[in-house]
Amino acid sequence: MKKLSKKSAALLVAGLVTCSLLAGCGGGDKKDAPKDGGKAAVAKTLTFGCQMYSDGLINPASQVNCAWNVSRFGIGQTLFKFDDNVKAVPQLAESATPSDGNKTWTFKLKKGIKFSNGTEMTATKVKESLDWIREAGKKGSSNPTKFLDAGAVVTADDAAGTITIKSEKAYPDMPASLADPAMCIIDVKGTKNFDSGIIGTGPYMVKTFKDHVGYEMVANPYYWNGKPPYEEVKIMFMGDASAKANALRAGQIDLAENIMNVADLKALQADKKFTVQIAPGTRCGFSWMNMREGRPLANKALRQAVLKAIDYKTICKSNTIGGLYTPGPSVIPSSLGYGFDKLKNPYEYDPEGAKKILDEAGIKDTNGDGIRELNGKNIELRYISYANRLLNDFSDAHTQYLKAVGIGVKSEYGSSDDQWTKLVAGEYDFNNNNWNVMIAGAPTVYMANWYSKNKDNFCGFKSDAYDKAYEEMRSTMDTKRYAELMQQCQQILIDEAAVLVDGYYNSCIIYNDKVGSAHMYPLDYYWITDEIKPAGAK
Repeated sequence: MKKLSKKSAALLVAGLVTCSLLAGCGGGDKKDAPKDGGKAAVAKTLTFGCQMYSDGLINPASQVNCAWNVSRFGIGQTLFKFDDNVKAVPQLAESATPSDGNKTWTFKLKKGIKFSNGTEMTATKVKESLDWIREAGKKGSSNPTKFLDAGAVVTADDAAGTITIKSEKAYPDMPASLADPAMCIIDVKGTKNFDSGIIGTGPYMVKTFKDHVGYEMVANPYYWNGKPPYEEVKIMFMGDASAKANALRAGQIDLAENIMNVADLKALQADKKFTVQIAPGTRCGFSWMNMREGRPLANKALRQAVLKAIDYKTICKSNTIGGLYTPGPSVIPSSLGYGFDKLKNPYEYDPEGAKKILDEAGIKDTNGDGIRELNGKNIELRYISYANRLLNDFSDAHTQYLKAVGIGVKSEYGSSDDQWTKLVAGEYDFNNNNWNVMIAGAPTVYMANWYSKNKDNFCGFKSDAYDKAYEEMRSTMDTKRYAELMQQCQQILIDEAAVLVDGYYNSCIIYNDKVGSAHMYPLDYYWITDEIKPAGAK
């Protein structure tokens, strides 16, 4: 889409702003690598500290985060991948050719690619993988048919090295759809343990897995893109707070993702032994509001008061958040465009205005205990969150602001799996999380969260105007019209007070002087890649 191709400059500006807020994007000059006989002593092992998602499992059919783990750990790859401009570029495929009004796509596969068990990646193997993920995905939550519909027919031509995909619906950009980690190409027949032993084409392969601890990975001896930079990679699961920063300083890990304690991040930036890379991201932190019938937030006046009661700008500038988020009222980050500068927000911070809305709606504190009542009962909104990307800090702040206007909140902080389970079950009033909005290279899939006909509309939002705009948006091939419809959808969500937005998040990666290079992509599908190399490596 044209708008997406223009966003690099906006992302760069956002990155410069974030870097200035954090007192610089680099950790200073790198120290010289150790010397041995005049030659650099290249490290053989990389130790990586990261958040654990979905118990660390890697079955791409089971859960969204499992699919992401396959990609993030360097195990599996897709036909196309996303570059720094969130554009789908060739990875295991070398080209894609559309026909029949974009309902048919032919993909030419790269030659000489093998899975980590030595099996050749033929067109038949690719077909098996794409067919398997759609069938197996029916039982999980990774929803692979968001990216390739269940009725699409995949045909393999091993002699020509091509696969052809025919669908009843048109795909504006099927390479971007197939770049989602859920569509990673694996050796289905060669994989014996899907939960922790996926056979992929990435630079590293699983040696051992220890439940809730991490992975021991080794170099893929058949890797198609040259010899992997490390002989082994150790994946260590760590929580947020200061765990990863302390492990870096102690030399227990060489590389970490997303250190969220601002003081720790600034200290690492000031230390010449470490390099901090910040990628202006494509993530939005937001809390679902449960608007299903019978829930307190089905009351629009209460939702309106919630939004007016919270000072988002102050929260994002606080010492706790430290500028790692940019405030905004929309579910689409401001750096991505889509008419953000034209959106109107009727719910700017106004605590007295929030109280007035509640009073006029009859939501009052009649017994003097400081908490307002709705339908004869004290309001006690159930706020679900978990310790990742400062989500609990946002939840804490929201709770204090809401209590100041008489809205009671009960916080429940657990794991990411707890958050997801309660979201799907509808056991929440607020459910805080952080989403990549550019799934499949555009916000279409993400915006389905509020489409009433989507089974994954977990909040119960229903708007005929939104549904109409969304249905046209997901089918149009006109990029200008797409942007107009995206702006409409954003404004409807704002007007309906349908989402509590934390802000727009930027990802970071930090490494010590044993690492010579690394790369943080705007789409954080890629953590361990062949671009991460030891200091002194060519």
